[in-house]
Amino acid sequence: MNNLNRKIAILIPAYNEERYIKDVVSSCSKYKLDIIVVDDGSTDNTPEIIKSIPNPEKFSITLLEHSFNRGKGQSLKTGFDCAVANNYEGVITIDADGQHKVSEISNFLQTLEKNNPDIIVGSRFKNIKGMPFIRLATNYFTSWIISLVAGNKIEDVQSGFRYINSKVLKNIEVKTKNFDAEPELLIKASWSGYKIINTPISTIYHKDFTSYVNPIKDTVKFIKLVFNCLLIKKKYRSKKK
Repeated sequence: MNNLNRKIAILIPAYNEERYIKDVVSSCSKYKLDIIVVDDGSTDNTPEIIKSIPNPEKFSITLLEHSFNRGKGQSLKTGFDCAVANNYEGVITIDADGQHKVSEISNFLQTLEKNNPDIIVGSRFKNIKGMPFIRLATNYFTSWIISLVAGNKIEDVQSGFRYINSKVLKNIEVKTKNFDAEPELLIKASWSGYKIINTPISTIYHKDFTSYVNPIKDTVKFIKLVFNCLLIKKKYRSKKK
């Protein structure tokens, strides 16, 4: 249950997640926080399943739909825009594929109340059991690079389990549209002086888990992102919140 007097939404970007989306949304419902689901042009029954969930009385479930697949980064931006437009204090993002323990949302809420950070990043590196080696290696590499560039220790830059304050959403422009959007936001938020902290999370790898992250192509995108960000570093270093 949500015991905070804060207007926070749970944001779930989804693409072809008909196997898990209902369980994820239903599990999130226990917090009585508004839920925003962004369907990124799914070709399966993901949007129909969300629409079939009965409307709750004490909170809302909002479905936003892309007419075609636009990438996770764009899905997040669609959700961010909705959160800002509806005056939420912040959002908790969680993946739709059942990889995250919804019960750990309570840890984010407690950390938010205790430390009042601008961003909380869920870190899987305290519990790497079951994580495929190639995913572990690329996550370590990209997190080390992004932390170095950002000037801030960010343990798991590819984690989709986060809290982000609306101040960040309003003031940080994210230009990338895929999985590189998440580290881009962290880099620019760090340069702008926002408070970022890490919190341990668990990760669940299902037997039929399908990843839309390409370790090679997306690592190349991360490197390109770092290069492009370095070109605008001076702007963010001099920017005042």
